[in-house]
Amino acid sequence: MTSFFTAKYVPIDAGYMGQIVEWPEVITEGSTIEECRSMLEDALKEMVAAFADMKKEPPLRKAIFEQIPVDV
Repeated sequence: MTSFFTAKYVPIDAGYMGQIVEWPEVITEGSTIEECRSMLEDALKEMVAAFADMKKEPPLRKAIFEQIPVDV
């Protein structure tokens, strides 16, 4: 079964920080967004495998996400 998670990327001095929105403990950094994305995918796969070893279900999307516009 394929599940989808939401990745958030934030520019930082060293490049980019990536985090899984639904699973905030899955976080990494990379010097480019491509490197960060690759490392975040690896980290997510490792967390899914670790949860499987512990016979736990990973947190699946149960929330509704939307963007709210505001003038700044």
